[in-house]
Amino acid sequence: MAVVLDTHAAIWYLAASVNLSSDALRAIQDSIQSADPIYLPSICVVEVIFLVEKKRIPAEALDRLLSALADADSALRIAPLDLDVATALARVSRESLPDMPDRIIAATALHLGVPVVTRDQRMRASSIKTIW
Repeated sequence: MAVVLDTHAAIWYLAASVNLSSDALRAIQDSIQSADPIYLPSICVVEVIFLVEKKRIPAEALDRLLSALADADSALRIAPLDLDVATALARVSRESLPDMPDRIIAATALHLGVPVVTRDQRMRASSIKTIW
């Protein structure tokens, strides 16, 4: 089954971090095993750049992300913020997910009909299907 990765899930997966839960890792590995895409909303790349600029994460995180996206053999695929995702945003409650990047990630998953791999408590408590 395909999945959408939240920003932190992508960073942790690519760094082989112990912060990634076993269920999250299993969902990613299952997607790879079944040759399904692992979608990364384009807003996540913007977030990673922002976090590197603020020195909240190392520049290597961005390098790993961009390398994985450029690798034709990687299951990681960019999910663009297009009109379909923008209109799906109306289905994501601003009250339950007030942060715009989180709403875009959730809308991407809704548009694609797949769950989000995320640790984010607000997203997990919302009506969005999540894996953690």
